[in-house]
Amino acid sequence: MQYFLSLCATGLVMGVIYALMALGLTLIFSILKVVNFAHGEFYMLGGYASYFLLSTFTGLHPLLAVFISGLIVGAIGLVFELIFLRPIHKGQIERPSEYAVLVTVGLSLFLMNLSLAIAGPIPRRPASFLAGTVQLGTVNISAERLIAGVCSLILLGLLLLIINKTWIGKALRAVSQDKDAASIVGINPLAINTIAFAVGAGLAAIAGALLAPIFSVTPDIGATPSIRSYIIIVLGGMGSIPGSILGAILIGLVESLGTGYFPDPTRALNYKMVYGLVIFAIVLLFRPRGLFGRKET
Repeated sequence: MQYFLSLCATGLVMGVIYALMALGLTLIFSILKVVNFAHGEFYMLGGYASYFLLSTFTGLHPLLAVFISGLIVGAIGLVFELIFLRPIHKGQIERPSEYAVLVTVGLSLFLMNLSLAIAGPIPRRPASFLAGTVQLGTVNISAERLIAGVCSLILLGLLLLIINKTWIGKALRAVSQDKDAASIVGINPLAINTIAFAVGAGLAAIAGALLAPIFSVTPDIGATPSIRSYIIIVLGGMGSIPGSILGAILIGLVESLGTGYFPDPTRALNYKMVYGLVIFAIVLLFRPRGLFGRKET
């Protein structure tokens, strides 16, 4: 039982961190109606930004570096949206869907190769938040993972509060539902698009910076979190914030339990992504729109 509870605790912590990244992708998709293929690279940039900040400013607290990394990458996302994605929403692009795929894939390849040129292929690991383990009742959990999970949970709570209770949150929801109606009541959809993309990129970067001390960071590390995020947002229902959070926690639990109970421990991690894909396939088999997906009208 203690082993089971330990796996569940790890799965919940990882699920909350996955939710942070998936929520960024959900926000971008629900507002801009664009699938960001560079989302994994924003995750990777967050890890590198944290590493270089801590290497340059040795007195900087690791958690402060995490949030500064989010701001830096969020600013990069803001500039990218203004230059490359805003023409789509101004009606200046003939084939907006194909264009969005090309520019986000291009950004992904550019960031990956730029990181390789600057940082090299050697894995980089920022300073640890806290060494050792924490005892929670009968369960031991890594202090780094626990801190990362708690920070993610706080950020998720703040984001939900902003979306549900503030003017900017109402504007985001209005634009996601109907851009024309939102503009009639005085909301600028173009500005909201930019805000959504910057916040989505920043959330991915914070997730990457939180996990970098645990898994380290390399130029190609964004591929797996990116695929996992796509799985989560489809599993939860495209554009659904509650669905993304629930889907992320479900994937985190399934991956943790699947790895822990795999018959051959030496090969368990090799199949980590498969466990989530199995749940993904089962849910979509019975509910094709995802857990919280709504039927198009």
